[in-house]
Amino acid sequence: MDGEDEAAIDPQAAAREHRRRTLIVPLIIGVAILMQTLDSTLVATALPAMAVALKQTPLTLNLALTAYLLGAAIFMPVSGWAADRFGARTIFSVAIVEFGLSSLCCGLSQDLTQLVAARLIQGCAGAMLMPVGRLVLLRTATKAELIQATSILTVPALLGPVFGPPLGGLIVTLADWRWVFLINLPIAAGGLFLVNRYIDNVREPDAPRLDVPGVILSALALSGMAIGLGNLGRDTPPMAVAIALAVGGVAFAVAYVIYAKRKPGPVMDLAPFGDVTFRLTIIGGLFVRPILGATPYLLALLLQVALGFSALTAGLITFATAVGSLLMRSTARPVIQRFGFKALLVGNAVFIALSLSACALVGAKTPHLVIIAILGVHGFLRAIQFTCMNALAYADLEPSQMSSGSTIMGLSQQLGQSLGIGLCATLVQWAQRSHGGGHLTPADIAPAFIAVSVVSLLSLPFFIGLPRNAGHSVSGRTDPDVEA
Repeated sequence: MDGEDEAAIDPQAAAREHRRRTLIVPLIIGVAILMQTLDSTLVATALPAMAVALKQTPLTLNLALTAYLLGAAIFMPVSGWAADRFGARTIFSVAIVEFGLSSLCCGLSQDLTQLVAARLIQGCAGAMLMPVGRLVLLRTATKAELIQATSILTVPALLGPVFGPPLGGLIVTLADWRWVFLINLPIAAGGLFLVNRYIDNVREPDAPRLDVPGVILSALALSGMAIGLGNLGRDTPPMAVAIALAVGGVAFAVAYVIYAKRKPGPVMDLAPFGDVTFRLTIIGGLFVRPILGATPYLLALLLQVALGFSALTAGLITFATAVGSLLMRSTARPVIQRFGFKALLVGNAVFIALSLSACALVGAKTPHLVIIAILGVHGFLRAIQFTCMNALAYADLEPSQMSSGSTIMGLSQQLGQSLGIGLCATLVQWAQRSHGGGHLTPADIAPAFIAVSVVSLLSLPFFIGLPRNAGHSVSGRTDPDVEA
C-alpha cells in the first residue's frame, strides 16, 4: 500500500501525506527554479570562454543573452493561461523537459546561430518554470502554510545568482564551457521524476481560449523593457537603442493595459491589481527586485575584477550570502508573526539598503571576514524581504486570480532584475570612463551599490501604504485594535 492509498483510508495518514507534500512540493519547484537562475549566471560568467571557442567577440555573443530574454518575453504571459488550460503539472513537466533538451542543444552548439536558436527555446522554457511553479505552490499550500512554503521556495531561487559566478568560473577553468549547459541535464531528469510523483495536475475547468492579440502586445511590452533595460551600459546595442527598446516596451505595456480592460478573458488578467495588498506589494517590490540582478553582477566585478580574487576565493566569500539566506528559512515565520508583514517590509527595506551600501566601503584592505559578515547579514535580510513579498502578494487573492497573479509576479521579477543589471552596468561604465578607462577599481563600483540601495528605498511609500492587518490570514498574526 503506497502513501496515497493509505491516506485515502486513514485521516492521520492523510494529514502526514499533506505535511510531506507541503515540504517537498516547494523544494521540488525551488530546485527547478534554481536550475533556471543558476543557468543565467553561469552563462554570463562563461561568456568570454564561449566567445573564444565559437570564434566570436564577447559583445557579439551577447546575442545569446538577448535571445533568452526574448524567449522569456514571448512565453511568460502565456504560462498562467497554459497551466489553467492543460494543468499545472503538465506544463511544468513540459517546461522542465524543454529546458533540459534546449540546454543539451546549447552544449552541442557548433556556431553562434545554433547557440542563439537553442537559447531562444531555453528562454521559452525558463519563462514557464517560475510562474507555473509558483502557481503549483499556491494551489498546494493553504494560506496558513504559505509562509513556510514560500521560505523554502525562496532559498533556491536566491542561491542561483550567488553560486553562478564562481561555479561558472570553475567550469570554464577546469572543464569545457559546454558543461555550463550540460550540468542542467541531471537536474532536469530528477525534477521531472519528482514533479510527476508529487505534484497534482490542477487546472481551471473554465479556462478561456488563448488571447492571441494580448499575447502579442504583452510579448512586445516585456521584450522591449527587459532587453532594453538589461542592455543599458553595454556597448552592444548602443545606449540610444537600449533606451528606445525600453521606452517602446513601456508604450506597448500601456497599450496592453488599455486592451486588457476591454477584453473579456485576456491572456493576463489585471484583476489582481484590484486588491490593494497585491497592488502595493508588486509595485513596491519593483524597486527592491533590482537587488537580485545587481548584487551578483557587482560582487563578481568587485571581487574578481577589481580586487583580483580567484573564482574559488570569490565563491567562498559570496557563499556567506547563501548562508544568510538559509538561516532565514528557520526564522521567517516567527519573525513575521512577531512584527507583521507591513512593519517588517518597511523596517527591513531600510536595513537591506544599509547592508548593500556597506559593500561600497569594501576595498583592497578590507579583511575577508568583514566582507563575509556584510554579505551574510545582507543575504539574511534580503531573503526575509523576498519571502514576505512573495507570500503577502497572494494573501487576499481569489483562487481564480492566482494564475494571473503568479504571471504578474514573474514579470515584475524579470523586469526588476533587468533594471538592476542595466543600472549597474551604466554606472560602472560611466565611473570607469571618468578616469580614462583602464583597470576597474572598487571606487568605480561603489556608486552602483549606493544607487541600487537608494532605488530599493523607493519601495517604502508603497509598503507604508499597506493596510495594518495586511496578510494576517497568512501569518496568523492578530491585532486586537484592528478590525479584521
